[in-house]
Amino acid sequence: MGIDPGTNLMGYGVLRAVGQKAEAVALGVIDMHKMTDGYLKLGHIYERVSGIISEYLPDELAIEAPFFGKNVQSMLKLGRAQGVAIAAAIEHDVPIHEYAPMKIKMALTGNGGASKEQVAGMLQRILKLDEEQMRQHFDATDALAAAYCHFMQMSRPQSTAGYRSWKDFATKNAERIRE
Repeated sequence: MGIDPGTNLMGYGVLRAVGQKAEAVALGVIDMHKMTDGYLKLGHIYERVSGIISEYLPDELAIEAPFFGKNVQSMLKLGRAQGVAIAAAIEHDVPIHEYAPMKIKMALTGNGGASKEQVAGMLQRILKLDEEQMRQHFDATDALAAAYCHFMQMSRPQSTAGYRSWKDFATKNAERIRE
């Protein structure tokens, strides 16, 4: 399961992994735009993430790390939202893995500076998502990207040589890339 933390929209995505293949099971957002009380938002995040975990029973949770911005108050709020989602996973004994946004983008597109549209497009191709599934907010596809990044980290053998380029990765992992 992947989480893209947010205080107005929190994305989630669930993958089913069997061997070297992954498929999208669910993706969506927890919408808190209409909630004005910050503490009630945190409670809502906890309840919804707990409910999603109870429904899909993920083995692990991949969560996007907050990026460092200029607005300290925004960072504090985002960190609280992330912490509450992590607390829900801990309550359900789900191991947590945190990934920087740049690492997630690099894992999916080969470019750490990729746009949300590029990440979503790559997910659509790799996981063969239909247009209906792609009409979600980018927060949902970002969450699914976190889950897919973790899947890639856990399913590939560690190499000391690494990959020279995205093409090199694709060549060495052709069985993992769907057309």
